[in-house]
Amino acid sequence: MKEKISLFIHNLIVYDYILFGTAFGLFLLFIILAIVLRRKLVLALFLIILSFAILLLAPTLGYKYMHAFLFKNSLVLQSQQKLSFTEAVVVKGTLSNDSKFDFSSCEITASAYKVSSNKYKNYIYPFKPFQNMSILEEQIPMGTKRDFKIIIEPFTYLGDYNISLEADCN
Repeated sequence: MKEKISLFIHNLIVYDYILFGTAFGLFLLFIILAIVLRRKLVLALFLIILSFAILLLAPTLGYKYMHAFLFKNSLVLQSQQKLSFTEAVVVKGTLSNDSKFDFSSCEITASAYKVSSNKYKNYIYPFKPFQNMSILEEQIPMGTKRDFKIIIEPFTYLGDYNISLEADCN
């Protein structure tokens, strides 16, 4: 856990610091405003609730949507093939850099999840894949595409499955 936190802090960019600082500044501003307006109880309570909502929601939602906008990418699954003599699945795809920045690295994750005849279970299964495999692609300039291949092994599942792809770029 300590390693994940230090990696998160190490990968912060200038926009993240601006977002976190603005959220904390608004939190302090609304707390001070609530203290000044403490005679008006309903307004002061509303400002306190608003300030804590800003403190909790602005950094998390702002980080998520800002990174989705700044590091926009698209993945195309070209093929998936289960190998006959080895317990593995080969996944081939293409990663496109659709942002206005160069990517220093992209972690591409292929996830395998079950498929069922029950349509309600098919909504739930992608949230809990039974197998994941990741690769790291380095130095992807803006506007370019990069082909990749991921080998998911050991793959011993015998039923129907689907493969989904995700990319986390920075």
